[in-house]
Parts: sequence; structure tokens; C-alpha cells
Amino acid sequence: MKLRLAALLALTLLGGCVHRGDVIEGQGIYAVRSSCPIAGVPAATGDITLFNPAGSTDSRAIDVTAAISDVRGVCQDVGNDVVSTITFTITGLRRDAGPARQVVLPYFDVALQGGTTIVAKRVGQAVLNFQPGAIHSWTRLQATVRVNRGAATLPANVREILNRPRKPGEAEAAVDPLSDPAVRTAVQNATFEHLIGFQLTNEQLRYNATR
Repeated sequence: MKLRLAALLALTLLGGCVHRGDVIEGQGIYAVRSSCPIAGVPAATGDITLFNPAGSTDSRAIDVTAAISDVRGVCQDVGNDVVSTITFTITGLRRDAGPARQVVLPYFDVALQGGTTIVAKRVGQAVLNFQPGAIHSWTRLQATVRVNRGAATLPANVREILNRPRKPGEAEAAVDPLSDPAVRTAVQNATFEHLIGFQLTNEQLRYNATR
């Protein structure tokens, strides 16, 4: 669940008159940083495999598989908070087209700060109802987290450093402002992610990572 800092730390918070992709004075392009949490699915948690008999990891024992897809995030300002809502689909496939069957799969809903700190977590249950004779089932789900806007906003002094005009030929233009540990830490702490994935056991996570 580690944050992709290489891309995220390059974003700056700009005024309303500047837009994503604008070229400034013919040199460089502005990227617009948002206080909205970044929606995503952590590596190795986007699918799950159930075995029968339980405990086996033989391909012939695969009973049900399911995967998360079509992840969509929406962000809204609500009072002093930023509210992120993710909708996503879980699609399941069972091995045998037998009688009607219900499968319940746990999933997590996490607000992550700075790429490492879980500030809120909820575990929900996704219910897949397989119809008689059907091997496919799916369900559409929704998850919401609330982040204080102040915590997701860069301090004024950091914004000033990041937004300071830099012209080619000047010594300051050759120095990445994010090379300053204080600036880098401030950007990291103000960056939130809204993550969803299957709540896997250690064995399930190991299977996903090594198969």
C-alpha cells in the first residue's frame, strides 16, 4: 500500500487561474494538486481465490475466484471535510455450475496518509449470489472516507516554495524544491489515498504474491 511518491510529490497546489497543462512563460508545465484522496487498489489485494478443500493451493482445488474492477472515485467538499466515495464492481466465478449459492467475501476500505499511515479503516462484506446453473455473479459496491481539508492542504509557506517562478539559467531553477526534506515531508503528509481491496488472510496474500 505504499504511495507512489515519485509521481505524487511532483504535484503543486496552484491558484484558480492556472489550469492543468498550462505552459508558463513558454517554459515548463503546471500540474494541479488536489486535496481529494487518490482512489486505488493496493497491489495483490484486487483478487481473491477460495479453495476446496480449504488449505489447498492446487489449481484443481480452486472453488471460487473474484476480482475488483471498474473502480471510480468521486470527491466532494462537505463542510470542513473532503469526502471521497469509491464505487467498484466485484465479479465472481465458481468452478461448478451447481445449485444456487451465496458467497460472502470481506473487503477493506482505508484512508491512507503519506503512503504509510492508516488513519481510518472499515471492513465490509461483499455478497455474491450465484443463480442455479450459473458460474458467474457480480455486485456493485460503494465505500466512503472523510478527510479533514486542513490536513490535506499544503501549508502556505510550502505552497510558496513550490509555486515560486523559476527561469532557465537561474541557479534556483536547477534545484528541485522537493529535495528539501521539510518540503517533501509536508507534501507527503498532505497526500491521502482512498484504498479498497479484499481483506485477505496471510495465506491468501502469499498466494496472490507468489502464484
